[in-house]
Amino acid sequence: MIRFALKCSAGHEFESWFASADAFKSLKAADMVVCPACGNGEVEKALMAPRVRPGRKKAAPPAPEAKEKALSKPQNEMEEKVAELRRQVEANSDYVGLGFAAEARKMHDGDIPHRSIYGEAKAEDAKALLEDGIPVAPLPFIPNRKTN
Repeated sequence: MIRFALKCSAGHEFESWFASADAFKSLKAADMVVCPACGNGEVEKALMAPRVRPGRKKAAPPAPEAKEKALSKPQNEMEEKVAELRRQVEANSDYVGLGFAAEARKMHDGDIPHRSIYGEAKAEDAKALLEDGIPVAPLPFIPNRKTN
């Protein structure tokens, strides 16, 4: 596993783990690397210093405040609001994965009953839905099934 510091074209900086440098390249080419803050797919590797661990005997125990800053806990008001939105969407909608565009189109055409759904779509597929008058909106988070 390798951790990369990443930055989107909107200036948001974040980190993510990948199986290898090649895995990052292939996921980026498939438009599957997006900014968790804004959903922007224009993501590049940022400058990052290597992390070298000292020998086991010399390593200091983690600071108490490090335990409080768990990645799974929202760190500010905006992250808390996004977490609450995620809970609402997941509780009241069906996840349809990469089939989102096709599912939304079927509902719009009356082929299947209407229901609340969320999932993933390529930018060109979402644009085509909007051009055809099918209401869709991007979510400010990545579905749990897609996070590392």
